[in-house]
Amino acid sequence: MRQPVIAIDGPAGAGKSTVAKLVAKALGYRYLDTGALYRAVAWKAIRNGLRPQDTHYIVDMTRHTRVELVQSDGEQRVLVDGEDVTEAIRAPEVGNLASPISAVPEVREVLLEWQREFGRQGATVAEGRDTGTVVFPDAAVKVFLTASLDERARRRHRELLERGIDIPFQQVKVDIEARDQRDSSRHVAPLRPAPDAVLIDTNNKTPDEVVEEVLKICRARFTSEATPST
Repeated sequence: MRQPVIAIDGPAGAGKSTVAKLVAKALGYRYLDTGALYRAVAWKAIRNGLRPQDTHYIVDMTRHTRVELVQSDGEQRVLVDGEDVTEAIRAPEVGNLASPISAVPEVREVLLEWQREFGRQGATVAEGRDTGTVVFPDAAVKVFLTASLDERARRRHRELLERGIDIPFQQVKVDIEARDQRDSSRHVAPLRPAPDAVLIDTNNKTPDEVVEEVLKICRARFTSEATPST
């Protein structure tokens, strides 16, 4: 029997990671951070001294890179060629490079198969920017989280400070706005809600409140699928 996939998409700072992790925990599903894969590739590209325009080398590097998502103490750890880079890939410069890298069709092709293979292995909550439109177009539940630019910038700024990365709030806001523009205007798999996704505005909501909304959607969907039609 095919295992269900719940796809949670949205722009940077909308709350995808926090909500997806909590939903996965509540349902007993596995958690897939699709963005972490692109960040992992970007991290290795930076380490190898590659720039966004070095497309040929980045594609070749991706094909010869081993990225693992490992569950440890309830958290997902990211390993690149056996090295734990979970914290390193959250650096701003990695995120900034991950965006243009994610627009390279050949890179997306490689990572797309990684993601779908993960989904085939068991019930999954997947979060990213195109999980409901491209990666898992037949996901059982699709959710698209939104929030204002200022709110998303505040969240990301707070997250960076907690990680010991001191960057001016205005710079974080500019970076997120630029990321939004790149992700939504790229030719390949642009950031947009799937036609059948449920939009949830996370402004002025706690993570628990958003999680409960998602769980209600899941319960309604799974209940309707289990009820025989008359």
